[in-house]
Amino acid sequence: MKTKINKKTEKQSEEIFSYKKDIKKDNYNSGFFNLKKLDNLIGRLAGVPLKEKLFFVQHLGVMIRVGISLSRALFTLSSQTQNKYFQKILTSISKKVDGGESFSKSLTFYPRVFNELFVNMIRAGEESGKLEEALKQLYVQMKKEHQLLSKVKGALTYPAVILLAMVGIAAFMMTVVIPKMTANFKEMGVDLPIPTQILIGVSNALADHGIIVGIILIVILFLLVKYFRTKKGKRIFDAILLRFPIFGNIIKKINLARFSRNISSLLKTDIMIVESFDIVASILGNTYYKEAMIEIANNIKKGITVNESIKKYPKLFPQTVVQMVAIGEETGDLDNILVELADFYETEIDQVMTDLPSIIEPLLILILGIGVAGIAISILMPMYSLTSSI
Repeated sequence: MKTKINKKTEKQSEEIFSYKKDIKKDNYNSGFFNLKKLDNLIGRLAGVPLKEKLFFVQHLGVMIRVGISLSRALFTLSSQTQNKYFQKILTSISKKVDGGESFSKSLTFYPRVFNELFVNMIRAGEESGKLEEALKQLYVQMKKEHQLLSKVKGALTYPAVILLAMVGIAAFMMTVVIPKMTANFKEMGVDLPIPTQILIGVSNALADHGIIVGIILIVILFLLVKYFRTKKGKRIFDAILLRFPIFGNIIKKINLARFSRNISSLLKTDIMIVESFDIVASILGNTYYKEAMIEIANNIKKGITVNESIKKYPKLFPQTVVQMVAIGEETGDLDNILVELADFYETEIDQVMTDLPSIIEPLLILILGIGVAGIAISILMPMYSLTSSI
């Protein structure tokens, strides 16, 4: 009797546990508690880090080389990635490939993760039967891209931190320190010079209406960002960047390095040169380089050589690039020439980024010095006037 009761109790416990499990699952997948959709949204916004994609491409090439089927390799790599969003994508692609879909076609469902360059290199590898070679070229290209971005971010971190600290100190001075120092001038009843009046006016505005000023600045910044994302706005912004002192030259070198590396990678996977320029146009960030890529592709269709086409853009492509491209076309070794060109510009960028903090630091100190001097003069001028009148 006791055994029957125990068995009945165990069965009821299992049913209750199963019921609670189903409730949790339903809450996760439906209504207000749709955490699954929330996870997917966070994943889309965060994206897939380049490191994860590098790991994926490298190991996929190794697994294909040792004879593991593509669908099985994709499924295995999906369980090894740390990014949950990427994990779901790889699982989905694995199922599509296992169901008879081509690898390149499966990638097109996720354009935010796999750009046009990635998809086309995989497609060329599949069509030529050289998928392993295509993955190898893709890994090299992505690794160089990762190194380039890391150098740029690393070099800009220090100036950004210093600039942020300067803004914070200035805000503290204007809202806390200056009002206390300038309060004595009102009691003395002296005529204040214009610089002092401006300083007091700005200080009072920030101290009394700091929240409103902050909101106005955020709205202005939001509107500027929104405008610069439009076609016209981005064109203006890119033009300013290319003409900006110090950074303009860096941006040109970055775009030239990316152009050379990406065109070379595409040509090595037997993609036609016209298509290569069209693909690279879709991944370059600067509007002017993007337009140049499209125009060069159109010129090649008309029978005009690449070096003759890029000659039309002397502000974007230096004479060195034109000459090296001409040699590559004459010798039929354009892909390898572009690799050397990419290596050259990547080395240049590395050197510039190493020197950038030492170049920007004196400028930041100069700006800080001018700001401090302006505040000091504005405070000392009334005092000097007061002592002169006595």
